[in-house]
Parts: sequence; C-alpha cells; structure tokens
Amino acid sequence: MGGQGATEPLIPSRPAQRASVAKEYRSVALNWWKRGLAALGIATSTLGGLAAPAAARDARPALWQVSDADTKIYLFGTIHLLPEGLNWRTPTFDKAVADSQELVVETVIDEKNPQKMGAIMAKLGLRAGLPPLLDRVPPARRTRLQAAVQSSGVPLAAYNRLETWAAAFTLLGLQFRSMDLKSEQGVEQVLRSSFTTAGKPIGELETNEQQLGFFDQLPEAAQRSLLESATEQPAAVKGEFDKMLGAWTSGDPASIARAFNADMQSSPALMDVLLKRRNANWARWIENRMQQPGTIMIAVGAGHLAGSSSVLALLAKDGYKVRRLQ
Repeated sequence: MGGQGATEPLIPSRPAQRASVAKEYRSVALNWWKRGLAALGIATSTLGGLAAPAAARDARPALWQVSDADTKIYLFGTIHLLPEGLNWRTPTFDKAVADSQELVVETVIDEKNPQKMGAIMAKLGLRAGLPPLLDRVPPARRTRLQAAVQSSGVPLAAYNRLETWAAAFTLLGLQFRSMDLKSEQGVEQVLRSSFTTAGKPIGELETNEQQLGFFDQLPEAAQRSLLESATEQPAAVKGEFDKMLGAWTSGDPASIARAFNADMQSSPALMDVLLKRRNANWARWIENRMQQPGTIMIAVGAGHLAGSSSVLALLAKDGYKVRRLQ
C-alpha cells in the first residue's frame, strides 16, 4: 500500500527534511509500536526496561484555554515519553483535569481490543512480495540496519513482510532503550489513566486508521528515510529528544516551535501534510465543539500548539480568545 494514493511528491531530499518527517513519525509511532505490533504477534517485550534518572526535575508545560459563556476547552501540548521522576503535574494542570468532563486525544488505541488493532496493522502494515528489508536502505546503511534487527529480537523474516514504515515503527523502540524513558510515564498515558479512573470518557480527533494511513500513503522513498532514521545512533536520537524535552518542560512556545517543527520549514509540502492540514482539521473540530456546552481537555503533540500555523493561531485568527493558564 505504501505510496498509493499520494497526490504530490513528498520525498524528503535533504537531511533537514528527513529529520522533520522523523520527528512526526516518532511522535505517532510511540503510541503504536509496542501495542499495535504486539497485536500482530511481533514480540517487542525486549524493547522496555528503561532506567530512571538520579534526581527528579520540575517542569511547567504550557496549558491554554478557549472558552465562551457555556463552553470551556483546555488545550495541552504533550510529549509521548518522559523520564521517570519528572514533576510536570502542577496544581493548575490538576485543576483543569478535575474540571474537564472529557479527554480528547489525537487517537485512542484500544488496548482491550487487540483484534481491532491487529486488523488495522495487518491491513496497512503487511504486504506480500516486498523486497527484503535490508535492500530497502542504501548499502552503507545495511550493516547498521542488520545490527538493529538482530538487537530487536524479532526475526528478519518478520520484518521482510512489513511495509517499510511499519518495520521502522518496530525498530523505533530500540532508540529509546538507553534514554531513561518509560512509555507509561508519557503524558497521554497518564492522562488516559486519570480520566479512566474517574469514569470520564476519552475521545479522539483521528481514527487509528486515519493516523496510520498517513504513513502508509507516504511514497516508498519517504518510508525508507524513516527506516534509516530508525537506525540512527542512540546518542544522536537522545540529543534530538533532549531538545524537544527541554522546550516542552519550559513551556515556551517559540522554543517548542523550533524544537518540534523548525526543520519542516524547508519543505512546504511536508509542512502542509504533517502539520497544516491536521491543525486546520483540529481547529475546525474545536470550533464545532464550542457550539456545545461543557468542559473538555484536548491533549495533542506539543508541536501542534506552537508556531504561526498552530491550532492556537488558527483559533485566534477565527476570532477565538486563546488564554494561557500556565
């Protein structure tokens, strides 16, 4: 399925463009790689077991609000993995969570229904007649890719059956083994647990298939760039992640825009697909939701709430007052 239906060339041709795709890919993949691929019977248990840092740290991530007479929507930018011991829940944030009647995230992965997840991954991620995985990267990258496959504990034959983007998702976990991160500490995971425990509903802005479908529709050359990024040296990945984490913990929108989105400026086509279209869709969703009374919290990747084409900027352009609470 990879590349079918694409209406314009989105092949990243420069390192900065490849990096920008990789950031968004990692953001989505972190929600999927362990659970979705496990539903396909691909063992990923060896990709966990991350250590905690020596000391706790404090953070004040940005929290925003859009409201009118009878509707209040909190907007919180997330990051999908966090170091254990990072103190990011403030009294202001906890009050917003308690005040909210519903949580809305990018997409809801139903961990209690692995058959559904497996069906989506199989539909989009499996295909017969694919070239061997090692042939999908340049010769200079094959040794590194082979080493990553061997370290993953997943047989190469299993990777050969996966679309290139899905194989990259599987390998992603390896990049975080040595980064003192835990998926259960991620913002969405913590929020989902809080709302579920309180008996509050959780909604989504995109279906599972819509979100994964973006990667499935990427041209094969772009998917192969993702595969290459999944074999990067841990030090390089950690350096990139540390910049994103630092921006997120500071709550500074300009820093967040630089850390999460700046590389994409060099490719208008990628910016359009990865951010602008989705941000526009989400802004319309929020504007429609403002017509209903009640209080909800929307939690999406922090990069979608920073910059000139962010969800917040689009809401402000349409006349909504966006107020920062934290």
